Amino acid sequence: MENNEIEVLLVEDNEEDAELTIRALKKNNLPVNLMHVKNGAEALDFIFCTGVYSKRNFENKPKIILLDLKMPKINGIEVLQKIKSNAETKAIPVIVLTSSKEDPDIERCYQLGANSYIVKPVDFANFTKVVSDLGMYWLLLNTCK
Repeated sequence: MENNEIEVLLVEDNEEDAELTIRALKKNNLPVNLMHVKNGAEALDFIFCTGVYSKRNFENKPKIILLDLKMPKINGIEVLQKIKSNAETKAIPVIVLTSSKEDPDIERCYQLGANSYIVKPVDFANFTKVVSDLGMYWLLLNTCK
């Protein structure tokens, strides 16, 4: 990773949504080092440097986590809960990017400390714009540690 790159963790089990997200972030030439994992278990292994990621440096935490909710193995709410309940990771901004418009999911995510909750638009153009705007805000305008 180059020094000026921002490490982003994308937690998304849907390959098409993941590819669209990656393309939208790269479209703006943002200085992003994007890591894509496909389920909650893999996300936790990456974040906490366990399993296949045990050799990863824990100090090199993602600057932003884009998190889907409806995933196999461990769902996004459980991932969010583990991130926000750990003193070492709770400050990492977590942006929930999901298809769930369910009020209980929205409320629970904010209770657990989600920094933003965005419902994925269904059409390609709007999805790309939302992810692009999200990237511009969280990666360029917002100041984070």
